[in-house]
Amino acid sequence: MFELESNEARLLLNIALMAIGRNRFQSAETILVALERFRPGDVALDCARAVLLMSARNFAGAVDYIDRVGLVKHPDSAMLLAFKGMAYLRMDRPDKAEEPLKLAANQTDDPAAAQLARDLLK
Repeated sequence: MFELESNEARLLLNIALMAIGRNRFQSAETILVALERFRPGDVALDCARAVLLMSARNFAGAVDYIDRVGLVKHPDSAMLLAFKGMAYLRMDRPDKAEEPLKLAANQTDDPAAAQLARDLLK
């Protein structure tokens, strides 16, 4: 069986994120699907997919994915909650964004996600 070292997985994830930044959504999706075979429980992959959907301007799809997949696997993920709030804000739904952003802002396990959520709440 082929093994994927964590530094290799991180490199591929970074390549997927660069592809998202260049609007190469299909290429990024292909990389994420391949990575899921090796890292099925990695919250970073679910975060990357949420970023992909938001970058493709599919904000409702991002919220749906986060609720249906991401938060089911990672219910305490501050980053997924922050991204959910961000997607709601992009849909001009600040009323729906407030709860996930407050939840993320109050978590201490992921300072970057908490800071993102606090910044979005302003």
